[in-house]
Amino acid sequence: MNQSGGHIHLILPEAVERAACFRTLAEPGGRIVRSFASADAWLEAGADADCAILLFHWQQAGRVSGETLLAQLAGRADVTIFVAASRLGIADARAILRGGAHDLLPAPLDPRLVRRTIDEAITSWQARRDALAMHRDAELRLAALTPRERDILEAIAAGMGNKAIARRLDLSPRTVEVHRANIMRRAGAGSVAELLRLAFTAELARGNPLHFGA
Repeated sequence: MNQSGGHIHLILPEAVERAACFRTLAEPGGRIVRSFASADAWLEAGADADCAILLFHWQQAGRVSGETLLAQLAGRADVTIFVAASRLGIADARAILRGGAHDLLPAPLDPRLVRRTIDEAITSWQARRDALAMHRDAELRLAALTPRERDILEAIAAGMGNKAIARRLDLSPRTVEVHRANIMRRAGAGSVAELLRLAFTAELARGNPLHFGA
């Protein structure tokens, strides 16, 4: 994680624990790690804007408790949240995980466990970021298609040939061929296989049947 990505943030009230975790996480080059003594300080600094991975202690000093902080971050799919806590009951632990925390870490924290956990989260975060970039690229490349071209692309994705598409849309086969060539050019696809990959990627990004553009 670097300047172009997200930061790793620690909100740990205990100074020695905070420093030990910070040193362990900051050791690999290129990582940006920020640490805070309280959720109050984190929010006042506006640090939530660039946070990708957050580790905070459930017991927070100040106005903002761990429970309040987790509730404020609910629905933030761009932030992977870890909660450090000690002596939690099963019901409390379940509520924290259901509230949006990715995992619970036992407190006091072992910096080596923190390092392993965050390393795994970084790998997952980067995979999600790459997938999102791929989805956005597919949607942008297909957004330039005209309504007629979208109809033809949907038919191609359904496995229909030029003659069948022509009958379905009341066009001549030659017109369908011209539209197919335009679709390939607009989408920047070098083959039908690449075009279909773009189409299905965009479909997954929207979570809907093939439907492209605004």
